[in-house]
Amino acid sequence: MPTALTSVSSLLTTLAEFALVIFAIVIHEVAHGFVAYKCGDSTAKISGRLTLNPLAHIDLFGTVLLPLMLVLMGGPSFGYAKPVPYNPNNLKNRRRDEILVALAGPSSNILQAFLGALLLRLLNAASNAFGAFLNPLVMYYVSSLVVFYIQINVSLAVFNMLPIPPLDGSKLLLYFLGEKNRQKFYAIEPYCMIAVVGLMFFAPGFFSSIIGGISNVILSLLARII
Repeated sequence: MPTALTSVSSLLTTLAEFALVIFAIVIHEVAHGFVAYKCGDSTAKISGRLTLNPLAHIDLFGTVLLPLMLVLMGGPSFGYAKPVPYNPNNLKNRRRDEILVALAGPSSNILQAFLGALLLRLLNAASNAFGAFLNPLVMYYVSSLVVFYIQINVSLAVFNMLPIPPLDGSKLLLYFLGEKNRQKFYAIEPYCMIAVVGLMFFAPGFFSSIIGGISNVILSLLARII
């Protein structure tokens, strides 16, 4: 029986973590579309992508299979949704607004991590003040999920800020490119995700060292809130 209960608990934890990964990714994509909308482009809104409904954003591989495989493997969880469509030609100030749109996704993840840290602080305070009335196993389980939520959002923010197309960090390069080179960037961008996913599987140390190092710095700052 204990083994069965452990298996059930492990499955529930995996499913909960998987749901949190999807939620973090959806918020990331909606943030891109919302900022684009505020900057003059309504493509995402017209396409029905300014919604928290995950069905509108799910990419079978990037949003479901990839993060689920990584969670089951016990490694760092990453994933991506269908990119929110937007037309940079509609932006009010294209050079500036393209950067704002790109930064919106990672910024939303940092904000989610910050809110998660605040929630964890409240949970710790509740445990200290009302520990006699709270189930310690439930509090531990909830706190563990919040910690995971903080970690996954920080990892997603750092991962997406890598200057590799089509990740958000690569968009910062657009500010310094002339129109001819910008068009070349747009042409190769859709095909670069294959290379990124390939690196994740065949050179995991590359991502682990870079993302882990930067994430630890951010997490140490957030730890001051807890």
